[in-house]
Amino acid sequence: MDGFAFLSPLRLIALLIPAALGIGYLLTQARRRRYAIRFTTIDLLDEIAPDRPGWRRHIAAFAVLLAVVAATLAFARPVVAGEVKEAQQIVVLAIDMSLSMEAEDVAPTRAVAAREAAGVFLDTVPEGVAVGVVGFDGRARLLISPTTRLDAVRRTIDRDSDLGEGTAIGEAVFLALDAIDDAAARVDNEGLDEAKPVGTIVLLSDGDTTMGRPNDEAASEARSRNVPVHTIAFGTDDGFVEGALGEQIAVPVNRQALEQLAFQTDGRSLSALTAQELSQVYEDLGRSVQIEVTQTEVTEWFTGATLALLALAGVASLAWFGRLP
Repeated sequence: MDGFAFLSPLRLIALLIPAALGIGYLLTQARRRRYAIRFTTIDLLDEIAPDRPGWRRHIAAFAVLLAVVAATLAFARPVVAGEVKEAQQIVVLAIDMSLSMEAEDVAPTRAVAAREAAGVFLDTVPEGVAVGVVGFDGRARLLISPTTRLDAVRRTIDRDSDLGEGTAIGEAVFLALDAIDDAAARVDNEGLDEAKPVGTIVLLSDGDTTMGRPNDEAASEARSRNVPVHTIAFGTDDGFVEGALGEQIAVPVNRQALEQLAFQTDGRSLSALTAQELSQVYEDLGRSVQIEVTQTEVTEWFTGATLALLALAGVASLAWFGRLP
């Protein structure tokens, strides 16, 4: 939001009051001028009142009108965007790096397509969002801590890494949660004037949890920390990899397990069968990441302006006319 806004904009209809007063004042002044010209002569007026206040007689009235305007704006509860505070959004991408990601049902492979699509996410997240990356196979590894330097995150994702045996989805969630907490602690320790950071996990996988802590335990922990886990089930049911003896080993996607993880953490459950679908999913997620903005009410500014203008009107009227307006 740019400029000013009002929490109670309907109250601005009260601006009709100072507008009516201003019009009434102008009409009164015009009427008095006609009467003065009609019933006296300019020469006689100069002899009787040679030191007329002239333009000064309008200062007090003008200040009072501005005070009424300022009071009306204060009544509408103004807020200003220039003084807002932003809560830093922290997103951790958890990417499956198990051997099943070698499947070529998504060209060229699930692993390569996943890395390329993650770049689309980085292209669409708003400026100021901190992104970290967790890679997991039979164990979880923090590849890069959450940072707003998205170029460094992109280089980390693009780096070709070896795939490993096993799938530790639960461990990946626990590690991502710790990464979010550590990033939030850094914000607090640096004394930045920001609201509490908001964390989100985006987890991409094609398989079951075969090692480490179970999904249910990870979901319970994520829920207790108020961190949603958005899951992406990637791949088709026809995917396979070659075993040590050249045999074909089927690696279908376990969508139900990923859907359950997302449901338990109030996250979104998404699915992609192709590289293009995955890019679209990541793009949609990137656009959905928002910077939380709180509006700062500045009613006191206009209240102070009202008092200052009323004081100016009073001082001017006493100085020049010996009375209050």
